[in-house]
Amino acid sequence: MAFPYHPVMKDAKGLSTRSEEAYESVRQRILRGQLSMGQGISRRSIAAELGMGFLPVSEALMRLELEGLLESSPRAGTRVRIPSRDDVQGHYIVREALETQAARQFSQVAKLNDRAELKRLAARVDALSNEPNRMQYLQLHERLHYRIAECAECPALTHAIERSHSLASIWMCVSAGPALEQLDQPHVDLIEGLCSINPEMAADAMRSHVQRSLNRTLIRLAPYFQLRQQDGGKFVRKKKLPVRPL
Repeated sequence: MAFPYHPVMKDAKGLSTRSEEAYESVRQRILRGQLSMGQGISRRSIAAELGMGFLPVSEALMRLELEGLLESSPRAGTRVRIPSRDDVQGHYIVREALETQAARQFSQVAKLNDRAELKRLAARVDALSNEPNRMQYLQLHERLHYRIAECAECPALTHAIERSHSLASIWMCVSAGPALEQLDQPHVDLIEGLCSINPEMAADAMRSHVQRSLNRTLIRLAPYFQLRQQDGGKFVRKKKLPVRPL
């Protein structure tokens, strides 16, 4: 698998941040769906292709594992993490708490031009929801939720929501076919609810949206839940899967 080259960055002491370079290379490929759930990751290949030593790559993959993007087994190495149903439900519990608070804040402090911008963006997101190539949809979807939090004028909340969406974007790369055709049009209604002057109505709109998103994700990931259940939450080394192009 070919990893894109990034120039070596330097920190304040002039030391090369090779680990950061490897981290960003692998992370971006996961988030773009080029490395799919269950796909094996070779430390040796990444090190060779990025022209760096084994140690910074190992540090980068350990960081990605701590963030929930990768998982490791002593005899099988490292792969893109396949979540369990409990993983997904737990993620959405946290996301609901964060985003309903952002919705309350948004309804009270968002400016008129920001509300108009988000209505236009929501319409674009919904229009792209069933396109075969999901990259533009995923980018705009993440931007929409980031802008909701940003317009709520709480930087700490914005940062937390941004991190939570990075993990969910992997799951959204999975195609589910016609099973979701009637569910993937929720964003215009969401923004209408958030533009209410009543904070609790805005929070209810977001809560309903997050619950629908959870349902869509459970449908998308059903085959992966079965796969994880079959291997008991562990995995063995298998033939490497081809890298999926953008």
